This record gives sequence, structure tokens and C-alpha cells, in this order.
Amino acid sequence: MEARNARMRLTVPVVTRNEFDNVFHCTVRKTGSQWIKALFSDPAVYRHSGLLPYDPRFYAGGVTAPVPAGRTGLAIFLSHKRFEAVPKAGTYRAFFVIRDPRDVVVSSYFSLRNSHAPMGDIPQARRVLQEKPKKEGMLHVIERLRDKKQFGQMRSWATAPPAETFRLFRYEDLTGDRQAEEIDRLLRHCGITLPARELEALLARYSFTRMKKGGDAPGRISHYRKGAAGDWRNHFDDDIYAAYLAAAGDLAEVLGYPSRSEAEARDGQEPATR
Repeated sequence: MEARNARMRLTVPVVTRNEFDNVFHCTVRKTGSQWIKALFSDPAVYRHSGLLPYDPRFYAGGVTAPVPAGRTGLAIFLSHKRFEAVPKAGTYRAFFVIRDPRDVVVSSYFSLRNSHAPMGDIPQARRVLQEKPKKEGMLHVIERLRDKKQFGQMRSWATAPPAETFRLFRYEDLTGDRQAEEIDRLLRHCGITLPARELEALLARYSFTRMKKGGDAPGRISHYRKGAAGDWRNHFDDDIYAAYLAAAGDLAEVLGYPSRSEAEARDGQEPATR
């Protein structure tokens, strides 16, 4: 990444300097983190901000030390409380990407079982899930997300006191029909303004279809699965939903998503008994 940054400094002229010293992309897994990382690492964003990409996983000390000024800290998987405790280099803007946690469960299941790059404990988790029927696998993933504090991290940002320094953005909006408008709103929160034509080209370069195809190339992470919003209704039965509630409680409602009965009412189904 440092080699790429050095090339950008030499070959990409900066036309507008960001007013903030840092931007922080905070999130949990399965909320399009690799896709957003790609957007903020693009030369077009550097051209209109002067902010270079910085992935804390690739540097000694991670996010326990300040992200250097002039960088965008990417894919920071921390609770709001832990993020607030990280020393900051100066002025900043942060954003946290939320997603319906029930869809996060489904996306995590298919990614862990089938497509995520084999890093960390992924191979072990994959072996477990490939040996289990789908229902048991979903239950296992719910326990995994609970133990890794992922539900708690989402709740911490949703219930944090409002502040000008950070905003929540929905994955469903960032990838939906009004994507360009929502990405523009996200970038402007971060002090970055892209001309409409450059924004359109940026989103075209990193469409989910194109990134999924590109993931087959050597060295690329091939786990882009743009699941439809509400896909959990195709996979959760009463037992899985009960396990989800035990692990996450009312997290979906806290994040602004419909409850199970509300979602089923919209679909014209009979409300489920609990």
C-alpha cells in the first residue's frame, strides 16, 4: 500500500486539499467494507482530497496508535467506545456503515462457507460450516458473531451520542437505487466533493458485478456477494430467529430496520409466532 501511495503522490495531482486531517471508515464485516475501501483508495478520491489510503491491519500497532495525518483509515472494526479512545492526529470525520444484522448473519454464513479468502481462522470456520447442514451452520454463525462482539459493535455506534464528527450510513442505501446520491452524501460528510461525472465513473469502476469478476484474478479477494436487503427472510426459521434474538436482542429495530412481524406484514405473510 505504501508503494501504491508513493506512486499516487508522484503521478496524481491534487486539485483540492481536504479540510480534515483524517477520515475514518468504521464498520463491521459484511457491510461492503472491501468495496468502500476500494472507493476511498481510488486516485479520483485522492485527487479531490489529498488523503491517501491507510489500512491499519498492514501497519505495526494497528489502530492503537494514531492514523497518520493525511490518511483515510480504512475498515476499522472497533466499537464506538474503543474508537473514541484511539488517539487522533488532528481534525477528522468518521462514518460507520450499518446493515440489517439479520442479513449480516446470512452474508457471513455464505462468505465463511464458500467464498471468503482463506485468512486467519476462516479455513477452520469453513470446515465446520461445510460439515454442518445449513440450519446448524446459521446457528453456528450467530454464535460466532456474538462471540466476536459484532452485534455489540453495531449497537455501540447506533446508541452513541450524536456528534458532528461521525455519521451512520446504511449499506442498503449505499448500494441501492439512489447510490450516487448516497455516496455523494457520504463523501461530502468526509469533506470530499467529486464532480458528477467523476463520481459516476468511480461507481462504475467498482460495481459489485465488476469487482466479483475481478476477484478471480490472483491476489484479489473474491467474496463479493451483494445480497438483497431482507434476504434473511429466505433463510431464518423460528429456531434461527430465536437464536438471533438471544444473541442480538432488538438490534435490528435499534438500527431502524423492521421487526420480524413488520417485515412479514409488508410481505403479506401471517405474522410468525414467537
